[in-house]
Amino acid sequence: MPARAAAPGKKTTTAKKRTVAKTTRKKRGPADARGPEPKESPLALDDASIADLVRQVEKAGGAPIGALRDPYANRPLLLASLPLRAIEATSFQRDLSRTHADKLGIAIGSAGIFLDPVIAVATSEGFRSPNGRHRLAAAKQLGLRTVTALLVPDEAVMYRILPLNTEKAHNLRDRSLEVIRMARQIAKDRPRTKEKDEATTFESAMLLTLGCAYEKRSRFAGSGYQSMLRRVDLFLDATVPAALRQREQWAQRLMDIDDRVAAHVKVLQERGFKSPYLRTLIVARINPVRWVPQKRGAPPPMTMAEALTRMTASVRRFDPGSVKQQDLALVAAISSDE
Repeated sequence: MPARAAAPGKKTTTAKKRTVAKTTRKKRGPADARGPEPKESPLALDDASIADLVRQVEKAGGAPIGALRDPYANRPLLLASLPLRAIEATSFQRDLSRTHADKLGIAIGSAGIFLDPVIAVATSEGFRSPNGRHRLAAAKQLGLRTVTALLVPDEAVMYRILPLNTEKAHNLRDRSLEVIRMARQIAKDRPRTKEKDEATTFESAMLLTLGCAYEKRSRFAGSGYQSMLRRVDLFLDATVPAALRQREQWAQRLMDIDDRVAAHVKVLQERGFKSPYLRTLIVARINPVRWVPQKRGAPPPMTMAEALTRMTASVRRFDPGSVKQQDLALVAAISSDE
């Protein structure tokens, strides 16, 4: 049959079948078997791999209880009963919350048993617990003479506890302060270490910058700047002490920006705006990378210094008179979805 002629003034179109490539996500199966078998896990207390640790426990007035190989890396661990005075919390972990410690002490007293051993690392200066500050405080409150501890002979574990705290996640302020305290300790103990080589320890580069800000300003509104920092803040190819000096400068610039944001918020409040999303709206508008597309794995759209420079210029140009109620409603809706 001959093709039908097109009507005058109308363009002919040829229909094309659109093929969509289907992507199948490979299901992740179980990893290859690793670690010791159950009967291979126990270690004798006179095993050479824990001999120094056993001597250190006994010297501190403690008593070794048992030893084992950890189920992941087959490394030696020692379970011991230690005098409470022999264990100290590391200086860089989350600050003590007296309320939380009191509640924990009451809960332990109500249960009638202290079940959770603290993780402790054997150092040249004694035993340090990187995640047991509140349990140690509760134990002291309850008048305990001893604490059960799972001891690790590797000091590096002190700096690797933060990524393992997934069940009781810290808020941004606590995480940032822990990371910056770790960095300052590493700068003191190993000043030639490069910051980028401690990426696993620090978890995220932005936590270092925010940590510098939180050190100076406890109530700093760091969460508002996460979306920008995640895209431009990278680990530095410099020693940790040098990197800290750079990050202190960046943190100061960020706080200066936040001061101007706070001033704009005050103006808007005086004009009758009462929304809790005023700061969020302003920070979103001055974010220099908000509308810059970036593919996964691609390099940052700009350097940290460039981003701060553009953000500073934007916050200076910001006009509170441009804010409308519908803008705040949109920000509120987006924030609630997140």
